[in-house]
Parts: sequence; C-alpha cells; structure tokens
Amino acid sequence: MFEFFASIFGYVLSFLYNIVNNYGMAIILFTIIIKVILIPLSIKQQKTMKKSAKLQEKMKIIQFKYKNDPEKMNQEIMSLYKNEKMSPFSGCLTAIIQFLLLLSIFYLVRNPLTYMEKIPTEEINQYVTQLQEEGKEVSKAYPEIDLIREYEFLKEKNPEGANVEKLNLQMKFLGLDLSKIPQQNMADYTVYIIPILYIISSFISIRMTTAMQQRQNQKKKEVIIDEETGKEIEKAEENEMDAVMQTNKMMSWMMPIMSISIAFVAPLGLALYWLISNILMIIERVVLDKMIKQEDGEE
Repeated sequence: MFEFFASIFGYVLSFLYNIVNNYGMAIILFTIIIKVILIPLSIKQQKTMKKSAKLQEKMKIIQFKYKNDPEKMNQEIMSLYKNEKMSPFSGCLTAIIQFLLLLSIFYLVRNPLTYMEKIPTEEINQYVTQLQEEGKEVSKAYPEIDLIREYEFLKEKNPEGANVEKLNLQMKFLGLDLSKIPQQNMADYTVYIIPILYIISSFISIRMTTAMQQRQNQKKKEVIIDEETGKEIEKAEENEMDAVMQTNKMMSWMMPIMSISIAFVAPLGLALYWLISNILMIIERVVLDKMIKQEDGEE
C-alpha cells in the first residue's frame, strides 16, 4: 500500500522537479500541495476538538448518574456521541493519515529513482552492480541515493544509457545536500540543521496543540446541575480532558518522536518535508482557530 502511494506522490514530485529543477524546492512545493489537499480534514479536526470540549459537562453528568452501572453508562455515552453526531475515535483518522503519509514519503525519498524518475528495477540493479564491481561502497538501505552521488562515474560507464541522465538529481538546497543521511555523516554538522529545526518546530506545534486543548477544556470551578433532577453533581475540575483528548495528546507526541527517529536514519529530503509540513501546520492551526472562534461568536 505504501509503495502505491509513494508511486503516486512520485509523479507529483517529478512534475514539480521538472519545473524548478531543484529537489529541495520540489519537496517544499509538494508539501504545500499535500497540506492544501488536507485542509478540509484539518478544519474538521479543529471543530471536533471544540465540540468534544463542549460535551464534557454532559459526560460528567452521565458518569455520575451511572457510576454504579458501567454498562448503562457506556450506552448513554455512546448515545450522546450519536446524538451529537460525533465519534469517540474521531482523532484516529488524522493519526492514520499521518502514519500513511510518513511511510509513503519515506519510501519516496528512499527510492527517488524508482518512484520519482520511474527507472526500471533491473536497470537500477545493473548500476548498483557496476559500482560494486569497481569497489565502490553501496548502501543496502539506500542504494539509489548512492547511484545519484555516483552519477558522473555511471554516466562515463554508460554513455548510451537511456535513463542515466535521470540519475543527475539536483540534491543541493541552500548549501545542504539532501541526499545525505545523518547517521552515515555524523562528523558533518550540516546534516543536523534540518533535523534540529524539525525538532524545534515539533515542540512548538505540540505546545500549541496542548494549549488549545487546555483552553477548550478549561472550566471555572462551577457546580454542574443535572437538568432532570435539578441536583448538584460536583464541581468541575480545571483543565479536565476526556479520554479522546488524552488519546489525541498521546498521538501528538508519538508521531514527532517516531518521525525524529526516522529522520536521523533517512536522507535529509525526508526531514525537510516534515519541517515544512510542521511550519505550515503551525500557521494553519493559528488561522483555523481564529476562523472557528469567529464562527462560534467567541471573543
């Protein structure tokens, strides 16, 4: 499945690369396109977060009324979600899409000649064999990256090669070589620039998300009244989050941690994609939060 999406993304990235003739710029434009496509999902996610916060009081009443009857309590909570046209697993869709994008883009930047340049596997293997026969080291994890680095040598060995020119991808971007892998170039300080910027942007994004969730779930110490009986239930605690919010919070930490781990063992082109994606996400959240506040008539 990931190969399928990597192949589709490869067509888009190849089209953009042919326009700008720079791998880094092509990735930035590709990231913007992906983010624009996902805007409807982001809007839905933001609205779901706000709606979940408004369900807290009703859920508190249900939990109090049926605290001795877990089965009835679960039924009432599910009915509440149904009546409000919400799903307790609404946050999972975003996580699934993020995971799908994460691995699909990883496949794409790991094998740009296969998915982006559409060079047949047999020809790629032929080039790898030529390098090995000449005593040149070829990475088992990223052989196509090594082929791109050895373009001049392979062009000399295959002057009539139909696809040899496709190995000449412009991987330099703002003085950084996007084909480099941090784990394999630890003595080169430049390989840490993009991953560190990605870590900083991830921290900012997580803090923003947590702050928004806390603000939406913030409650003044007030008495909750059961509308049916008119009785006081209990005082709501400040910054109370339901199980869905806790799950979303956990996911917001898991994805960056997973991404950071992969970024250090993958070509820098992947970290650049994640960095630009994070920057766009921060801008998007600020704008959408203001838009949704205006819709709800909030100050």
